[in-house]
Amino acid sequence: MNLKNINLPKLLQKNFGFDSFKGDQEKIIENVLNGKDSFVLMPTGGGKSLTYQLPSLILEGTAIVISPLIALMKNQVDAMRGYNEDDSIAHFMNSSLNKTQLKQVREDVKNGKTKLLYVAPESLTKEENSEFLKTITISFFAIDEAHCISEWGHDFRPEYRKIRPIVNEIGRAPIIALTATATPKVQQDILKNLEILDATVFKASFYRSNLYYEVRPKVKPEKQIIKFINQNKGKSGIIYCLSRKKVEELAEVLQINNIKTLPYHAGMDSKTRSKHQDMFLMEEVDVIVATIAFGMGIDKPDVRFVIHYDIPKSLEGYYQETGRAGRDGGEGQCLTFYSYKDIQKLEKFMQGKPVAEQEIGKQLLLETIAYAETSVCRPRILLNYFGEKLLTNCDNCDNCLNPKTKFEGKDYLVTVLKAIKTLKERYKGEHVANVLAGVATSAIKSFKHDTIELFGSGSEKDTKFWESVIRQALIHYFIDKDIDNYGLLKVNKKGNDFIKKPYSLEITEAHRYEDEGEDISLKVGSGSGAGDEILFKMLKGLRKDISKKMDVPPFVIFQDPSLEDMATRYPVNIKELSTIQGVGTGKANKYGKEFVKLIKEYVEENEIDRPQDLIVKSVVKKSGVKVYIIQSIDRKVNLNDIANSKGLSMKELIKEIEAIINSGTKINIDYYVDETIDEDYIDEIYDFLSESQTGSIKEALEELGEDNFSEEEIRLVRIKFMSEMAN
Repeated sequence: MNLKNINLPKLLQKNFGFDSFKGDQEKIIENVLNGKDSFVLMPTGGGKSLTYQLPSLILEGTAIVISPLIALMKNQVDAMRGYNEDDSIAHFMNSSLNKTQLKQVREDVKNGKTKLLYVAPESLTKEENSEFLKTITISFFAIDEAHCISEWGHDFRPEYRKIRPIVNEIGRAPIIALTATATPKVQQDILKNLEILDATVFKASFYRSNLYYEVRPKVKPEKQIIKFINQNKGKSGIIYCLSRKKVEELAEVLQINNIKTLPYHAGMDSKTRSKHQDMFLMEEVDVIVATIAFGMGIDKPDVRFVIHYDIPKSLEGYYQETGRAGRDGGEGQCLTFYSYKDIQKLEKFMQGKPVAEQEIGKQLLLETIAYAETSVCRPRILLNYFGEKLLTNCDNCDNCLNPKTKFEGKDYLVTVLKAIKTLKERYKGEHVANVLAGVATSAIKSFKHDTIELFGSGSEKDTKFWESVIRQALIHYFIDKDIDNYGLLKVNKKGNDFIKKPYSLEITEAHRYEDEGEDISLKVGSGSGAGDEILFKMLKGLRKDISKKMDVPPFVIFQDPSLEDMATRYPVNIKELSTIQGVGTGKANKYGKEFVKLIKEYVEENEIDRPQDLIVKSVVKKSGVKVYIIQSIDRKVNLNDIANSKGLSMKELIKEIEAIINSGTKINIDYYVDETIDEDYIDEIYDFLSESQTGSIKEALEELGEDNFSEEEIRLVRIKFMSEMAN
């Protein structure tokens, strides 16, 4: 084609409304128009799509765009149609179309109306589709998200490996391969597999100065996320989780905390996924909680934050996902939660996979760990990974703005390497760390490692410290994890050289990651005491006054753990009070009015800043067991039969019923109590509970006599009492 007769800037303005090209866009378009193969490596937001969209409008025939996701195709087609009066300018051909729609697409393509046809790689392999494509004029093939070709890429798709043979079968046409993330190795993989080793390579800088990168310890992440979103109210954001289950759970937690959120994952039906994506694009919701199935090529320029709830499997995936923030050049915050437990989970997922796949996965994971634990400027680490050098620090990441403490690690690293060799390279990192710290676990005792000289030789530091040094040794490639016996540590040549001739090596002081798994609602009443002792005493006084007025024991109104929680979280209305431990809606409405009035006055008088970011409402989950118990008791089923049907002991069943009662649900077990416990015994227990301040079972047994009354009887009568008096 004679480019002299084509005014590209004018065509750009006419078709897309832009005044000028970005970066290498014009050069790439010229290369495509000249019929040459092209490889485009350009970060998210760099304008990759335009490099094949504009030439498709100029060249004769239809450009075939091979794209991995239905949602991405729809997004791109909608965008292209938005620039043109005729909707037939762009179509997609995939499994979401019915026969009538597919027929219309083929007619538009045959009649020369369609300049861009988006096809899934799976659709290409269908004979009827490849036969149809042989009958039309193809201007060129565009392979979007080309990193899917490489096993070393973060989103490997076996179907992408079949693209070249199918292209050869359909008929040779120029190829443009595009990706936002590719290490030198992945790049070579793409060129080789597509047989375009002579392609002109266009590489844009991966550095995006508007993105702020931060890695935080994964401690109570839900609370941190809610606080962060509330500080960024009204801004669009994406939260990535590794599992579909976590996506659903986190979306639900955010929703009940008044954050406009929707979930998105591959397990949902395509109609729901499309609806949720459209609602996010149309700003009907602020936040999407998703697996990595969401966002590939998502065309939303004003995403202001991307949060990784779980550490990603690779830096390519991480870079592409964080790259969805700030595509318009505005603010973009990239927040990641890191816990070494997550790394261990990812390592477990690799077990049982082919050795070659494990090897690749292990290497990619090591890079991710190195990034998470580094004290170096984060964009420098990322750019280095992609073969680009950033010569100065970014001054816009957590490590630059808050430098971490470093210490001389030479001696510690030598100690770890020697320990691995002493243990004959047969054990995992945790075992080696426990031996050095002198922690006699059952595994260490069974191998008699608590009797060897090495045991406790590093006891001035704890297990977590030695585990972090082992991770640093992995990061610096002094040791390898055995592939056949996954997780066993081996000292490699570089490590052996280091033992012989150690050199100064600064390592970063590791984060201290607390145990996860606790309920996200604040648990104040488990022996931790009230946050505000003065308010706690005032609430106890109020409870006492009300108990006298209503002639019920104080514990019937609210138990101490509930008051402690109130004195920490300062609920100032009935809605907030109902989220307090052991309260629930029923009790809040029945007794709460005077309590929230007192708390509100106290907060105002003392000018207290309430910890609103900590008032995280947890999802109320009435388990199937609890629902079954309530329904069975309503039908007056014998408690022994209920326990047996659910495989519970009577003690466990009573505990479940107590939890139901404490949440404010009224429940009537009179039919069972009256039948199994003597009327005089019931009266005696009632008398004790009516006079008791605490309702303690221990006190009841002491007062009434263990010889006369069983714990089970007292608990059952207390349930009857509480249900009548409290609920």
